[in-house]
Amino acid sequence: METSEKKVSLTGIKPTGNLHIGNYFGAIKPALELTKTYEARYFIADYHALNTVKDAAALSANIREVSAGWLATGLDPEKVVFYRQSSVPETFELATLLMGFTSKGLMNRAHAYKAAVQANLEKGNDPDAGVNMGLFTYPILMAADILLFDSDVVPVGEDQTQHVEMAQDIAEAFNFNYARKGGAHTEEDRLGLKIPTALVRENAAVVPGLDGRKMSKSYNNAIPLFCEEKQLRKFIMRIVTNSQGVEEPKDPNGSQIFLLYKLFASAEEQAALAARYREGGMGWGQAKEELFRVMNRELTPLRERFNAIMANPAQLDATLAQGAEKARSIAAKTMKRLRNIIGIQ
Repeated sequence: METSEKKVSLTGIKPTGNLHIGNYFGAIKPALELTKTYEARYFIADYHALNTVKDAAALSANIREVSAGWLATGLDPEKVVFYRQSSVPETFELATLLMGFTSKGLMNRAHAYKAAVQANLEKGNDPDAGVNMGLFTYPILMAADILLFDSDVVPVGEDQTQHVEMAQDIAEAFNFNYARKGGAHTEEDRLGLKIPTALVRENAAVVPGLDGRKMSKSYNNAIPLFCEEKQLRKFIMRIVTNSQGVEEPKDPNGSQIFLLYKLFASAEEQAALAARYREGGMGWGQAKEELFRVMNRELTPLRERFNAIMANPAQLDATLAQGAEKARSIAAKTMKRLRNIIGIQ
């Protein structure tokens, strides 16, 4: 197994559309914090996206924009391993290997598959209508992503722990089989597959959207992370507010404007604006202008870096190719070990 003084963390990034403020605070910043304590690896899960994104131009654009977005927000490819899933063919070899140790019953219990079946039954359709094998075997490919790199931890939201649990089940089935049958030939072989652990982001920021619900593209209430300054102001001005007048005191903690403001403002700025809320005399338009000021202050350098990266596609490709080379070096060692265990030299 690949050894390191630090434990290994693996973060998968699905390229399914433009990044927004909720992604930045809820996923990107917490994931990048892992570089301080883990040997961090990040991959663009482009083959996972193929289950839903069938348009070639759209998928290609999404891959580039999401890759550039993570680089613009602080991912340093010199300090971590950053690669496209599709650039590491060992991932798909391992997925095929793992299928021999994965029961159909386990796949039947996957949340995404069960949800699709339930939706079909409610409509009176065949249970598997519209379900492709990419969706059905998604947990196996996810397990391959995780296990190929001897990951110790996989940062996920509470609703995604099942993916890591399934990777654990599959790895344990593999390890038990070859330990029982004596398939391992060396001490390194006997290590088999490392059992990963879910690192649940319990304290990740829940970012309110324009309508007060959690910010999400599916709700059409998101603020794009890299939109231009004029667009940013327009989005902020669309934030839904109540009917309180200018002179009325307002509760800052009951306002999604202030909740967003807290993500970008200093402690002193937060205290000053909260006082203005409680004193009265400030309208919602003024509060939105204050929000725009602090948001634009932080997002402008990110926007500029993003635009510069997108303007140089050759350099972006070179960065991803360099990451793929690092990833394949690790993956090749894992597959050599596993081939030896299963008897395929």
